[in-house]
Amino acid sequence: MDSIRQQKAARLIQKELAEIFLLDGKNMFGNAMITVTTVRLSPDMSIAKVYLSLFAVKDKDSLFKDIQIYTSELRKLLGQRIGKQVRIIPELKFFIDDSLDYMEKIDKALKQ
Repeated sequence: MDSIRQQKAARLIQKELAEIFLLDGKNMFGNAMITVTTVRLSPDMSIAKVYLSLFAVKDKDSLFKDIQIYTSELRKLLGQRIGKQVRIIPELKFFIDDSLDYMEKIDKALKQ
């Protein structure tokens, strides 16, 4: 169970990362649509697990590798935005959230 402080910080990180991917991500990742679905913080708030949904991209694996390459740049941009509101800018660990793909497969199977 996350504390209220963790939940607030996670929502803040989710919102700011979504804006970073929307505004600054075009330079890094082209026209891919990257959605931040969930952020989970460790109890000491030093590690943030960021779950992403990737749309409008042909090769999700190569885009995910690019995101991992730009992790330090993304953390720097996040720090510039939320540095005054949190004590520590957490280390970002990215994961692909494929729950929407899974739901589509189930919907297709049910329709057949």
